[in-house]
Amino acid sequence: MAKITLVDDDENIVTSVSLALESHGHTVKAYYDGASGLAALENEPPDLAILDVKMPRMDGMEVLRRLRRTSEMPVIILTSKDEEIDEILGFNLGADDYMHKPFSQRLLLERVKAVLRRAGVEGEEPAAPAAGAEGSRAIKRGKLTLDPARHDCLWEGKPVKLTVTEFLLLQSLAQRPGFVKSRDNLMDAAYDDQVYVDDRTIDSHIKRMRKKFREVDPEFDAIETLYGVGYRYRET
Repeated sequence: MAKITLVDDDENIVTSVSLALESHGHTVKAYYDGASGLAALENEPPDLAILDVKMPRMDGMEVLRRLRRTSEMPVIILTSKDEEIDEILGFNLGADDYMHKPFSQRLLLERVKAVLRRAGVEGEEPAAPAAGAEGSRAIKRGKLTLDPARHDCLWEGKPVKLTVTEFLLLQSLAQRPGFVKSRDNLMDAAYDDQVYVDDRTIDSHIKRMRKKFREVDPEFDAIETLYGVGYRYRET
């Protein structure tokens, strides 16, 4: 199935989560502080990382921030804090999903399954195409080129590194330039049926995606916001 790296300083959580994941065929490597976890993630990249927020030596948000400099691997964030700001910060840094402690093992397994499916990891069924064969066909829209089969995104021939969730959101928008997609439409395109996210999650992903494109092209404005309605892709 999948190679998963778990980073959490709570031994009970590490033990219970590792057993649950391994019972479903996954291979799990566990680390108990952020610094050693980051080193492992960089040296032996897994299919998925699960990061706690509050850890010694380096917290989970800093691990995610540094990881995103070089990698777009799927990441699920765990936190014992029930604060909205942490969730928004996590998504702004590029987390693919977020869970508050305490959580049920069953729910975590569903979230892991959903993220791996979206990532197309071997052993998980690939995400269903958004519109027949269009879901797997390369898309060319003005300066944008998307190749779902290779998870490649180019803007004017320059690579833009997107997370799995960001790629699926952009693919949904680019398939029909000029058409408005509501946040509910985008949630359906990027998330599994069992996973609920709110409007702010979609907004955070869009904000981060725009930032990545503007690092390549400061004039990038192809993703338009229609306040109170949703988003649309404007072909340039």
